[in-house]
Amino acid sequence: MAWMHLVWRLLLRMQIRPNPQDHDSKIDEKYKAFKRFDTVDDHSDHYYSKPESRKVQVVKKPSKDWAKRIQHEWKVLEKDCQDRMDLLRAVIMGPAGTPYHDGLFFFDVYFPPQYPSVPPLVNYRSGGLRLNPNLYACGKVCLSLLNTWSGSGCEKWNPSNSTMLQVLVSIQALVLNAKPYFNEPGYAMHANTPHGEKRSWHIMKILSCYHNFEDFVAGHFRNYGCNILVACRAYLDGAQVGCLVGNGVQDVDEGDKSCSVKFQQSLKRLFEELLKELTAKGADCEEFLTQKARSGPSVATAADTTLRL
Repeated sequence: MAWMHLVWRLLLRMQIRPNPQDHDSKIDEKYKAFKRFDTVDDHSDHYYSKPESRKVQVVKKPSKDWAKRIQHEWKVLEKDCQDRMDLLRAVIMGPAGTPYHDGLFFFDVYFPPQYPSVPPLVNYRSGGLRLNPNLYACGKVCLSLLNTWSGSGCEKWNPSNSTMLQVLVSIQALVLNAKPYFNEPGYAMHANTPHGEKRSWHIMKILSCYHNFEDFVAGHFRNYGCNILVACRAYLDGAQVGCLVGNGVQDVDEGDKSCSVKFQQSLKRLFEELLKELTAKGADCEEFLTQKARSGPSVATAADTTLRL
């Protein structure tokens, strides 16, 4: 349920109210022009931008090995140059078939002077909330590859062949997975049990929109807003949370209880706000607006739209 609240809060933070006559083309144009990898001059809101508060140092005179390795990392992601080569921000789109589908998740990265002898530091922009056993409210990313969790062999950081791309792929595939509840040590034994499956949907939380990604976020929700509403409707009809792939619903696990009556009641109240915000952002919501017009005005009060986590 909180995954949908995540989307709503992100939309509200954007504060974008374009002219209805030209916002569609402008948003699409900026979204399509958004580079997969780019450099910016303003890094003021980056988690590691103020070294003194994060107990890190600005790499003013990098060693040859450090510079060579960072340049290689940038070449993999798409090479460029900037004043603070030690800072990187990445956004990961939640994978299809998981409770995180179509969500956006931001991470701030710092390459310390000892890199690549030590792994990069990665901070999840959590907004103070915990959405996954591996992603802490304080921003800690618990991952063997970052040496923030136990592991052995290829699971641990290897200075010779581990890369930043590998870190990002691991977060997307291993952390933002279909049943994140079981990432927690000791909970794996509950996998495929009624208790475990009931608990696995409770851990999705809230996300914020970050500087330099405004155009991407606006275009993302304009393009994927309809899918988000399709997911809401499917969950209201009892489909398993995380069952959506694109705009199609996968088979539901037999006995899955992730869409409880309480869940559906909360989602029904929140759906109206999502529809309103996604429509304002230019998403294709015509089908849902038509259905709303046919069913008449909602009787939900303003208080009803507040999701209590």
